[in-house]
Amino acid sequence: MAKSTLPTFPALQRQLTALGHRLRLARERRRLGTELFAERLGVSRETLRRMEKGDATIAMGTFLKALRVLGLDRDIDKIAADDELGRKLQDIELLGAKQRGSADEV
Repeated sequence: MAKSTLPTFPALQRQLTALGHRLRLARERRRLGTELFAERLGVSRETLRRMEKGDATIAMGTFLKALRVLGLDRDIDKIAADDELGRKLQDIELLGAKQRGSADEV
């Protein structure tokens, strides 16, 4: 039975394509050929080619390994580090609870 995948949203596909492009540039700046880089990642050259094209079916772990091999793995710690929306939602909830609490006191 063939494996089916859900369609990728266009904005997500653009982000994956851009990430793959940035990884390819980082690899080339370090003068790492596709064969050596794929070997260090533990993937085939075809998988590496697909990753650098932004293929949405490539596992996140492969992207993380690529960052590690390139010495960029600390960049992953920046993702979702600042949850601005979550804090705003929490603040709204906390302010609402305080307002309800002061109304109960009256």
